[in-house]
Order: sequence, then C-alpha cells, then structure tokens
Amino acid sequence: MRLKKRSAIVTGATGDIGAATAEKFLSEGAKVMLTGRSSKKLEKVIQSLDGGKNIESFAADVTNASEVEELVERTIKVFGKVDIMFANAGTEGVAAPLEDQSLDDFATVLNTNVIGVWLSIKYAIKAMKKNPGDSSIIVTSSGAGITGYAGASPYIASKHAVNGLVKGCAAELADSGIRINAVGPGPIDNRMMNDLAKSLNPEQPEVVRAAFEQLIPMQRWGANEEVANMVTFLASNEASFCTGGIYMVDGGMTATL
Repeated sequence: MRLKKRSAIVTGATGDIGAATAEKFLSEGAKVMLTGRSSKKLEKVIQSLDGGKNIESFAADVTNASEVEELVERTIKVFGKVDIMFANAGTEGVAAPLEDQSLDDFATVLNTNVIGVWLSIKYAIKAMKKNPGDSSIIVTSSGAGITGYAGASPYIASKHAVNGLVKGCAAELADSGIRINAVGPGPIDNRMMNDLAKSLNPEQPEVVRAAFEQLIPMQRWGANEEVANMVTFLASNEASFCTGGIYMVDGGMTATL
C-alpha cells in the first residue's frame, strides 16, 4: 500500500492510461479524484473501478483555468488535501504534413498538452504547499518528447515543451517537498496509438503498427498497466530522490534512435 493516506488527481482519466493508473493508485491505497470533459465517461470509469468511497469524479476541461482551480478545490473538499497530481490529459491532434496543419490544429494540441499541463501543475502546487510533505506531480510526455517523426509536428512540439516545463518546475520546487517528473510512453496498445496508426495509414493501419514494432528492441507494444506502474513508482516515496526526470516506458525504442 505505497500510496496509503494519499490523495491523488488523475486528469485525462477517461483515457486508457488514465483509467489504468487510477486503478493502480486505488490498489495502492490512494483516494483518487478522476477528471475529464465528459461526466458520462467518468461515471463509466468509476463503475468499472469499484473504488467505493475512495474514488470521486469532477468534470473539467484542463485548458480552462477556473475549472482546474475548481477541480483542485473540490478534491481538497472531498479528500482533505492533494498529494499527487497525474497530469495525463492530452490529445494526439491531426496526423498530416506540417504545411497541411491549420493554426487551429496546432493551437488545439498546444492548449491541451502544454497549457493544460501547466494549469494542472500550477494549481496542484498551490494545494500541495498548504500541506508540506512529500508530494508528487507526474506528467504524461511521450517518446515524441525526445525524438521526432513525420506527420505529427504539433504533437511532437507539445511533448518537447512538456519535458522542458518539467525540468524548469523541478528546479523551482527542489526545496519545497514537491517532486515533479514526466513519464514517456512509447507505442502503447490503446485507443490513442491505434487511432494514430489509422490516421497515418487509413487503409493499412497494421503496417504502421508493424513499423513501430520494428523500432522497439523488445519487439512488442506496451500495455497501459506498464505505464501505470511507472507513474505509481514516481508518485510513491520509493522515488523520493527523483525529480526533473523523463522516465521512458517504451521497450527501449528511444534508446536506439
């Protein structure tokens, strides 16, 4: 029970990694506030997790400052404090050559993946400083945060920005008792990655899957639970000397690029 007596917020909780991490947090003793834009989807996740009184939800858009602030305040009202923020909400955007991307395409990705993460960090810090101790912020980055590939320039730019944000915040928070790290999933077998494969090659998405697999030394795609395990480690006291890091969960993919 590594997270016993801890209170956590999971953004993007209706996504596969968010839901898997919420389940892992609950199994480790945490109380968990789920958030996403859809109340109906949040309710489905809650029903699937069977967390009883240790799980609540609050619909919010992470790009809206007042809604993120209200999310944090609601968590404090229900669970008493915020110890863990998993800033996981994100979007892959439109897969297309750079010159075919619109300003709206670019702005949508940056608003969610960068501004949304920044707001989640900002309001989590304010809450965590009210209860000094070992607190942890974990941000979902990506293999795209340390490398690049054709057809996803806004997404790649957003994840590079997230990694820089984590490093800058780690320097600011070093003596505060608040740790911040990023987890970088590689190809994970879930809705987002499968949709990306379809958008890159609508007629033969399996070709995209196979191409990614060839780049992974472990020769397989990852599982949502494997990302959740890393997030849980970073949230726990076992990672007490870890801050400002980018922890890859990619089967060795970026190590060989």
